[in-house]
Order: sequence, then C-alpha cells, then structure tokens
Amino acid sequence: MAGYCLIKIKKNKMSTEKIGFIGLGNMGLPMAKNLEKAGFSLSVYNRTIEKADDFKAKSTVFTTITELVKNSDVIFTMLTNDAAVKAIYEEVLTLDIRGKLFIDMSTISPETSKKLAAAVIVKEASFMDAPVAGSTKPAADGTLIIMVGGDEKDLQRAEPYFQKLGKEIKHLGENGKGIAAKLSINYFISTIYQGLAETILLSDKLGIERKDMLDIINESASGSGATKVKTPLLVNDTYAPAFALDLMLKDILLAKDSGADFPLSKTLIETYQSAHDAGFGKDDVIGIINYLKQ
Repeated sequence: MAGYCLIKIKKNKMSTEKIGFIGLGNMGLPMAKNLEKAGFSLSVYNRTIEKADDFKAKSTVFTTITELVKNSDVIFTMLTNDAAVKAIYEEVLTLDIRGKLFIDMSTISPETSKKLAAAVIVKEASFMDAPVAGSTKPAADGTLIIMVGGDEKDLQRAEPYFQKLGKEIKHLGENGKGIAAKLSINYFISTIYQGLAETILLSDKLGIERKDMLDIINESASGSGATKVKTPLLVNDTYAPAFALDLMLKDILLAKDSGADFPLSKTLIETYQSAHDAGFGKDDVIGIINYLKQ
C-alpha cells in the first residue's frame, strides 16, 4: 500500500468480540482501562499480577498467557522491548490461534515485528504492528496517534478498539510500517528533548528564570506539544518518568539499527547512553538535563 491512509475516529457499533490485553505498564494500563470503560469484554494479563488488581471488578484477570489467548478473539500486547515481546509470542505460537487477531503496540525492531507477523500468519491468525505516538497522559485520555502496519481487513476489525485508544489512526502499509514510523518520530523527539535540555541549561547560566524561558519557547515557533508536556518537569526540576530515558535510548538504538546514520545520530547515542551509564535511565527522558549539567 503506497503512502498512508489517515482514518479519522468515527463512531462504530459496539463489538461483541472478546478482547485480551497483555502488558499493564505505564502505557498499557491506561490503554486497557479505556477499553474496559468502553464496555468491551476484556481480559488482562501482566507478569506482575498486582498491576491487574484494578481490573478485577469489571474485567477478567488471567494468571497465564495461555488462558488469556484461549479466551480472547483480539489480543493486544504492549510491552517494553524485543525480548519481552518475543517471550510472549513464543508461548502464543504454541497454541491454536486460528482466526485470532494480534495487535502489538510495543516499540520493537521492524525485523522482530515482521518475523512475528509471518509466524502468526502461518498459524492462520492475523497480526498488526500498531505503536503509538503519545505518552501516559494521551494514553489515559484516549488521544494517542496509532501508526498501523498490516492488512486493511484487520484494521477494519481493530477500528472499534482503536477508537477508544486514540484520536487518529494512520495506516501506513504492510507489517513493519507502523514500527518504522514510530522509530522515526521517536528519533525526532530525542533531538527535541536534548535540544530543549541544552537550551534551558544555557538560559540558566545566563540568569533567565526557567519558567520565563519555557514561556518564550512554548509561545514561539520553537514550541510544540513535546516542549509543553515537559515544561512542568523542568520548572519543578523533578523527573518522575512518563517516558523513561532508558526507553528513548532503546528507540534511538533501534533507529540506528534500522538505518539512522546522520550527523546527529552519533551525538544522540553518546549522550543518552552516557546518561544511562551515569544512573539517569529511570528518570523521565527530559531528565537528561541532569546528566548534561555534569
């Protein structure tokens, strides 16, 4: 499929399919919660079972992947990295999954995503990569941008659920295209956050109050959703993770492996890797400012 198809969210009839959601981390939990709030028949699984406690009242909590997959028609996976996704699908692929639709919303390598798609299709099931643009607040608000790689017929089947998770769906083509778009946008965001952190440190040195500098940035042509969402963290100088620095490092390295070989690439990798090595990996990504201070 050449180019992409932008699908504006519209109202659909309620699906009667059984939905499974694997992975209740910072992003997965609010996303699954939105599916629950929408009234879908939902089952959830998380390796740390306590994270599923809030779903016990209205949904089904399974303690094994096998149980969840057997009792679901459409299965979402939202996990941290390639290793976590591979571990889940190793078990999935031992099961009878004919007719089921798997939607992986994790940020992993295009190579892994394509291999999983091929393996799932051999088992007479369907697979879509559908990573998202947006962090924890858009996940909670249901305003993510969903980037999809997969067949049109599978997108039509998934659309009622995507409606509750995001404000836009971009169908970019075959399996792997959604991941490709995700790595590209995160590469760009990594440059924004390093540039923003360096700018704030410069204005600090020059005696400008952070709030004043951030007001100028956000009201000028250089402002964006990315700068605005990190403004409270920079003003308060606290960096609880909405999107951890380690996750951005992972995505930059995936982008490098996928062909990012540009003047900024080496600098980004060196900076984010050094910030990780210095102990800042668990902070929010804009916490890279604390590493740059050194």
